[in-house]
This record gives sequence, C-alpha cells and structure tokens, in this order.
Amino acid sequence: MVRAIAGGRQVWSRLMGLLFVVVVVDVVAALGVLPFGRLVPGGLVGVVAVIVGIVVLSLLVGVAPRSTRTEPVVLAPPVRGEWTAVNSPGQQVPSHGTRTRGQLSAVDVCGRSTATSPTLVRWGLRGTPPEAYPGFDEPIHAMAPGEVVRVGDRQRDHRARDTWPALLLMMTLEGILREVGGTAKVLGNHVVVRHDDGTAAVYAHLRCGSATVAVGAQVAVGDVVGRVGNTGNTSMPHLHVQLMDTPRTDAAAGLPLAWSGIECTGEIDPPFAAFAKDPADTALPGMPRNGEVFRVG
Repeated sequence: MVRAIAGGRQVWSRLMGLLFVVVVVDVVAALGVLPFGRLVPGGLVGVVAVIVGIVVLSLLVGVAPRSTRTEPVVLAPPVRGEWTAVNSPGQQVPSHGTRTRGQLSAVDVCGRSTATSPTLVRWGLRGTPPEAYPGFDEPIHAMAPGEVVRVGDRQRDHRARDTWPALLLMMTLEGILREVGGTAKVLGNHVVVRHDDGTAAVYAHLRCGSATVAVGAQVAVGDVVGRVGNTGNTSMPHLHVQLMDTPRTDAAAGLPLAWSGIECTGEIDPPFAAFAKDPADTALPGMPRNGEVFRVG
C-alpha cells in the first residue's frame, strides 16, 4: 500500500496544484475582480473542504517506502578527480531531509571550487552561465554494471540560481511548477540504471544532449553515461546520484550508499563552509560530510 501511494506522487502533486489554483481564483473572484463568481460552492464549508484536501494530498506526497537494509551498498564512485560533497549521507541520513523518490542516501557532487568560481549566492538579477562552474561537463561514470532503463536528455541547461531573486523564485514558483511537472522535471536530464542485483541508480541533472547511453544498453562499471549539467531542480551545476531498490523512482525505497576507492581529505571547500557541521549519528562512515573535498584516483 505504501509503495502504491508513493507511486502516485505525480497524481497527488497535480491534484494539489489544481486545488491551490482553485483557492487563489476563488479568493480573487470574491474580491469582485473577475467577471465570474466563486468556484468553490458551499461558502466557508467549501473553502475548508478544499484546504483539507490540500493537506491530505500534501501528506500523500510525503509518503515514502522504507527498506530494511541498513548496511551500505558499496559501489564505485561516479566521478574522477577532486569534488565536493553536499547533502551527503556522510553528514546525515536521510541526506536530503526526505526519503521520498528514493533519496535516502542521495549525494550532490559539486566541482571543487577554484579562485574564479562564482559565489554561491549574490545580489543581482541574472544568474551565472553553467559553463562558469567547475565540474560542468565532466564525465559521469556508472557505479555498477546493469541495464539502462530510463534516459532523459532534452531539457536545456539553465543559468545558475545564484542570485537572491532567482533563488527565491526557484524555492517557490519554479519549485512548485517542477513538482507538478513530475519527477522528470525535478531530476532534469537523467539516466537510470538497473543493476544486476535488482537495485537501481539515478544520475540526475545531466547536461543537455550529453547522455551516452540508450534504454536497453548494458553498462559496465566505469562506463560514461553522461556529463554533469545544470538541468532540473538545481541552483548550480552538479551531479545528484542515489541508489534505490527499484527503478521506479517515485515508488522506490532509498538504499544506504557508499563508494569504494575514495579519499575523504578532511578539507572543507571554502564556499561550502557554512554547511560543514559535525556528522550526525545517522551518518554513513566512509562517505564525505557536507562541504568536504573527496578525491577519486
């Protein structure tokens, strides 16, 4: 039942969005601005019913299956060179603050900052082009052998949401529209690989047109599946990667994920210093904490 409810996330999100629109239109109509009357019948009782519907749908959107597996699944790292971890299971689990969409141990991997890297957020109106960020267009490698079951490759790379107005817009209207649009709009361009043991990995926010695999293709450990981009619900170019117990992202339970052959340097990337805190008790050992630079030989 839990998995079925979670699998209907896109339906719940769109119904909730529709009810929000109904409420807004109804309020505006009540002010006499529109040439027609209110949409919600029953006066106050009708409005309360709509609000209750929104609350129920929001609860359904938050439903997520759980796996009984506690030991991390150790896979090969998806990048090479030096990178910075953000929203990492090496900091806490759930790493992104939610278990929905199989994100239990998801990791955001950003290019290590340089002297010329843009600031994370600044005053201004227009965001920075994604090409200005370290890590953009770097290759992404398969963490385990398996079959490609989903590829999305057509969404354009947008400018970074690195100004206060753009960041606010992303966290409100843009975020709502992506949620209503479904998981594909949140992940941006992405590749899903079903591994030989039945687990599945998501590689998200890929650069437009960079996917090097097609549905049905077999990949080996280390094969390039795409390149780091800035598509979907992202404020700057990075790779979002996660491990699940099924390729059906909305209905998936996230699995604990660890990487072999990485070196956690202990160094904190300066722009991410504000996110660097002592790991929580739930943190997975061997994974970099938030803001920590890690190295893949």
